[in-house]
Amino acid sequence: MMQRWISKAAALAVAAVLTNTALAQETIKIGLILPMTGPFASTGRQIDGAVRLYMQQHGTTVAGKKIELILKDDGGVADNTRRIAQELVVNDKVAFLAGFGLTPLALVTAPIATQSKVPMIVMAAATATITEASPYIVRSGFTVPQIATGVSDWAPKNGIKRVVTLVSDYGPGIDAETTFKQRFTAGGGEVIEALRVPLRNPDFAPFLQRARDAKPDAVFVFVPSGEGGALMKQFVDRGLGQAGVKLIGTGDVTDDDLLNDMGDAAIGVVTSFHYSAAHPSAANKAYVDGYRKLNNNLRPNFHSVGGYDGMYLIYTALESTRGATDGTALVEAMKGLKWESPRGPAMIDPETRDMVQNVYMRKVERKDGELYNIEFQTATAVKDPVKAAKK
Repeated sequence: MMQRWISKAAALAVAAVLTNTALAQETIKIGLILPMTGPFASTGRQIDGAVRLYMQQHGTTVAGKKIELILKDDGGVADNTRRIAQELVVNDKVAFLAGFGLTPLALVTAPIATQSKVPMIVMAAATATITEASPYIVRSGFTVPQIATGVSDWAPKNGIKRVVTLVSDYGPGIDAETTFKQRFTAGGGEVIEALRVPLRNPDFAPFLQRARDAKPDAVFVFVPSGEGGALMKQFVDRGLGQAGVKLIGTGDVTDDDLLNDMGDAAIGVVTSFHYSAAHPSAANKAYVDGYRKLNNNLRPNFHSVGGYDGMYLIYTALESTRGATDGTALVEAMKGLKWESPRGPAMIDPETRDMVQNVYMRKVERKDGELYNIEFQTATAVKDPVKAAKK
């Protein structure tokens, strides 16, 4: 009897191990690393909301495999991001790393993606060179040079000849400054001063005063998502608008998430960007409605659509590989993908693994009692100009 009991117990233990192993093999884990706290928490909140919406709409099973999302907060600190990414790969055995709210956070993770051959979906970080840091990086957001092309070309054709640039002093800001200067001067404009503001704990006031003193036609601005409200307030406080100085820039400065809080001071600000919550398409209307319903009436912004489309890439790649999680095969499956995004037509460039997408000129207007970035001009199928110039 004792032998029979021991044999039965052993058989049950083996069965339990085999069951757990089978379940593990049938579960695909996505490690989502976002700044959910700290100064860039709005980026994390926006992407998290979009990822949850995509999973609500498309289910949690792909190619017969269960999808498990593991959300980790890095607080926007690169050392945290590196540690979390290592733990997700080594301990949790994730098949994908995703998120990355800022360029430094993406760059410290790139070697981990390369060594582990785990695809890394960059949903937010926007320095042009990020995808060059690892062959396993695919970007679902945008690059700063890509979206800066619109306003850089538009400004000298619309009475803006003398500009002061004001950017956050890190990779994307420098990308924005460089792209704007190259294209604006090629169009006959002049950059009379280039100002760079510290990324951490910025105080825009002294820089805006210097800009006003230079008496430009406009100030071209790039700041990370979440900081546009503070800049807009100080722009008004320093009286630049009253002095006849226009505010132009990339769409981060009039972030949909914060735009209503900026008030009438934002009306008339012209930016170029790849997404607006007011984009006039059926796909975007459904997206905005679904996002607001799921996220306590929060308006989705550009980072949210990077998260939403990042999940599209993950799900579509898994369908292509029939649930296999070989990293090289998954990245290959993403190259050249085309789809209709809430932002408009979208494609992954098979050579650079970056987005090819429309770039829209927009002006802040009041519509139905709220402030929106209203699109008035479109450049179609825009590639990152930095990488295009290298070919």
